[in-house]
Amino acid sequence: MEITRPTLLLSKEIAVRNIENMARKANELKLNFRPHFKTHQSAEIGEWFREAGVSCITVSSLTMANYFADCGWDDITIAFSVNIPEVPEMNELAGRINLNVLIENKEGLEALQKHITWHTGVFIKIDTGYNRTGIEANRVQQIDELLEIIQKSPLLLFKGFLSHTGHTYHANSTNDIYSRHFDALLKMKNLKARYLSDWPDLMISLGDTPSCSICENFDGVDEIRPGNFVFYDLMQFKLGSCKLTDIAVRMVCPVIATHPSRNEVVIYGGAIHFAKDSIINIDGKPLFGRIIVTDGDKKILLDEKNYLHALSQEHGILKITPRDLNYFKPGDLIEIIPVHSCLTANLMREYLTTEGEIIKMMPFS
Repeated sequence: MEITRPTLLLSKEIAVRNIENMARKANELKLNFRPHFKTHQSAEIGEWFREAGVSCITVSSLTMANYFADCGWDDITIAFSVNIPEVPEMNELAGRINLNVLIENKEGLEALQKHITWHTGVFIKIDTGYNRTGIEANRVQQIDELLEIIQKSPLLLFKGFLSHTGHTYHANSTNDIYSRHFDALLKMKNLKARYLSDWPDLMISLGDTPSCSICENFDGVDEIRPGNFVFYDLMQFKLGSCKLTDIAVRMVCPVIATHPSRNEVVIYGGAIHFAKDSIINIDGKPLFGRIIVTDGDKKILLDEKNYLHALSQEHGILKITPRDLNYFKPGDLIEIIPVHSCLTANLMREYLTTEGEIIKMMPFS
């Protein structure tokens, strides 16, 4: 396939290796592996997980749950606290698969009670420090009230406590990831110890790629739900979660113009392709991607003095050192390693594999 516009290039070999490595780790640590599919959002890539022995998955929306249910996945956790207007539709899905949902307040739980006519698993969402959503682990009175309601419902099955330790993405070092993970571990273990006698089958479910990639202590945890690991990205590389050779995706972008007077190159590839996530570069400025150029038969990763510097809707601006400007001329194709593969994939909606196959994502919701 001839590439003429921004195209998300995917190495199946690297992605499959990442899947197999995480599945192996979960197996060695005796953890249930319920990977998050929000990163790839693809039925075909989902089959790569199935081939690695995965039988249960996590998604981020009811739309995504329905899509993967239609693809034959019958054990799905929606890792997004119950959206009350969607509860009747959740009930329809619960009638055809094993469905787990998240609650963090009485309103969501009461809506479930009102509409659910099928057995449905319920996790209580716990905030272990990310401060985005969920109940703080020490608010046991609030947890007790929710459990009392669940206990009275013949159709709602308490599965356990679930948390996303998303603040590991803001860590300053790998040691900081270990520290944040261990803090989350202690909070969840304390909850498990408090409620295990009354709920002997309760599970502790954790899910974030940095912790699942580098940590080995999952004492008390029953399940992990990483997602970004399938592709990884520059953010994960900077955190120390992966090597550059573990990153499975690249954005291929045409060069539109060069401006030697200001050491810049314009590419076709902007915010609608990459999103606007950035990390801080060595010069203290936002970096939106690292650059790979072609020199003859070789691909060269340029150093961090050369980087995707700015994004508008369709345009990307590369900051290039004078010595490396000769790698760029209008009409060339260059590759950009994205900062955040989840958002980039979500915007692009399809992949071109390094084997020349086009893989579609679920319809945009």
